[in-house]
Amino acid sequence: MCVTAILVVVTAGCARLRPLPAGTRAPIGYEETGPASWYGNPYHGRRAASGEVYDMNQMTAAHRTLPFDTWLVVENLDNSRTAEVRINDRGPFVGNRILDLSYAAARVLGATGAGVIKVRLHVIAGPAPAPTVAPASTPTSAPAVRERVFTIQVGAFSTQERASALQRQLPSADAAVSSVQPAEIGGRMIYRVRVGRFTGRAEAEEYARRLSALGYAVIVVEP
Repeated sequence: MCVTAILVVVTAGCARLRPLPAGTRAPIGYEETGPASWYGNPYHGRRAASGEVYDMNQMTAAHRTLPFDTWLVVENLDNSRTAEVRINDRGPFVGNRILDLSYAAARVLGATGAGVIKVRLHVIAGPAPAPTVAPASTPTSAPAVRERVFTIQVGAFSTQERASALQRQLPSADAAVSSVQPAEIGGRMIYRVRVGRFTGRAEAEEYARRLSALGYAVIVVEP
């Protein structure tokens, strides 16, 4: 899934499972529970441990041992909100915290005010293997071009009740074009609240800014 953030997480606790040795590929379904924090400025624009430039507006996170490009579903255990993030940095190195979230991820989880919250992380995908090079061939026909469609995600939860409650809170016009979309990710059910259907990213981002101004922690997604 491609995501663009328009708009993090922590508390005392202990890990549910013993952390994996550094660089060990985590099995799909691996979980940890514990405190998480978030980081933005002054780290925005600096090199992350993976070598890429850290962008606090992307859905990423730092973990002490999980391989880079591991994908997680992170659940805020205080409000059942969830976010999908990619590991691209190392940390946190404070106390028993298990995860350091980007500002965008923390905003989606409703955690920027708390500073530190308790989370459950669930591995849903590992780093992709290196692509193989197929032998050259002459195509018999041009591949079909898929229409790019965007929508706005205003929340994702581990329970359908929380997702439906958020949908009902939306302004009437937005609630009319919203939906709760269940998805099974890594063996866990996630309920996403999404609004609208746009054929251009600029149009979706403009609409997302309006929802953000109303206080919703939104992201533009390309399903």
